[in-house]
Amino acid sequence: MPRAPHTPAEYWGMYMPHRGEGDQPAPVVDRFEWTQYPGHGPGAELLGRPRRALDLGPAEGKEAVFLARQGVEVTGVDLSPVQVARAHAWWRDEPRLTFVHANVCHYLVEDTDPLDAIYSVWGAVWFTDPELLLPLIAKRLARGGIFAFSQAEPTPGAYGPQPMRGKWLEGRERELTVLRWQYTPDAWADLLKRHGFTEVDATVLAAPEAGKLGTLIVQARTA
Repeated sequence: MPRAPHTPAEYWGMYMPHRGEGDQPAPVVDRFEWTQYPGHGPGAELLGRPRRALDLGPAEGKEAVFLARQGVEVTGVDLSPVQVARAHAWWRDEPRLTFVHANVCHYLVEDTDPLDAIYSVWGAVWFTDPELLLPLIAKRLARGGIFAFSQAEPTPGAYGPQPMRGKWLEGRERELTVLRWQYTPDAWADLLKRHGFTEVDATVLAAPEAGKLGTLIVQARTA
């Protein structure tokens, strides 16, 4: 049994997502998905027509690949070296696409080129303190640039940083806790406006089947 992860990077290397042991074929990329239900909800049109885009926490890199195939210069930044290595192996022949192993906040500070769009699909925006992340995103976006992200709809009454643990940690002496930040759509809108974003649209898209988990989808622009 592998040892429990001791750092967030190890956590994501072990946990999200898995397709089995050994080399795996690249996933099919035929649509930009914001939700956990294939074919449900909006697609890449939420990002407009960017020339340069940044994917925060791309994991498998499917959304980044989709945009790159539409002619967008895309960089995906992920904390996990395992995820980045896999994305490189799968998509190394794709033009206009780069994957970087880095903490997203550090990357946003160190790379200062302006961007047309920054987005995160169930990715780093969910797992980073928005008080730290949002001002960095606002500085990197060109005027009128788009910031968009999606994550699971918030659990009623459980707002702010919430602990999440991996299944493989059950029974271990040392548990690594990863925090995820969740708020109501109105609270996200207030956070974004306070950090200088405009045209904020934050909503929960219901699941295609009753009783299933919905998806929070948020869009905003820089002034």
